[in-house]
This record gives sequence, structure tokens and C-alpha cells, in this order.
Amino acid sequence: MKDCIFCRIISGEAPATIVFADEFVTAFYDIHPITPVHILVVPNEHIESVNEVEEKHAALLGHMIVVARQLAFANGLDQRGYRLVINTGPEAGQSVFHLHLHLIGGRRMPFRFQ
Repeated sequence: MKDCIFCRIISGEAPATIVFADEFVTAFYDIHPITPVHILVVPNEHIESVNEVEEKHAALLGHMIVVARQLAFANGLDQRGYRLVINTGPEAGQSVFHLHLHLIGGRRMPFRFQ
């Protein structure tokens, strides 16, 4: 999708600091990090949000989590802790409408689910 910044990053048309890429996903640093480590894991296929995910995407979503785990370990977050977050829709904070998984860590995070 030409007007999608993540599609442009994946295709090499837009700059990003890519930390992982394979035939299924691309991972790169968030340009507005909220923690010292803030990496986005993005499917190479344009999927707008979780609302468009179907059964055929199950392996892809699993792969996204495995890649995020590998990146967490590579960044020393495995012992300290980290979060994996997918925002879906504007009220949840999704600002780029291409599915992406946030890997965030590197400091204590104040928000706790009660």
C-alpha cells in the first residue's frame, strides 16, 4: 500500500533502523520511543489491524511474538521484563493502520492492569 509508512519501510522506500527482517516480518525502532527499547514488529503483508486478522494469519501472529521474544533477549530484557502491545483502533492508540506489535522495555512501566 503506497500511502502506508510501514509498507514503505518494508519495501525500502522510507528510512528506518531495521533490526530484523525475514520473508514474513520486519522489525525496526519506533521513531517516538516511550521506553529505552521500543521496537515495532510488523508483518510484511499489509494488514490494517487485529480487526482484519483471520485464521490464516495465526502462524504469522505467532511468528511476530517469537521474533519479539528474540529481540527482547537480544536487548537484555529477558530478566528485567518487557511488554508486547498491539493497539487496535484510534481509541486504543493505533496511529499507523498497519498491524504492528510493540516491544517495549528497559525501564519500569507505571501502568498496571488491576
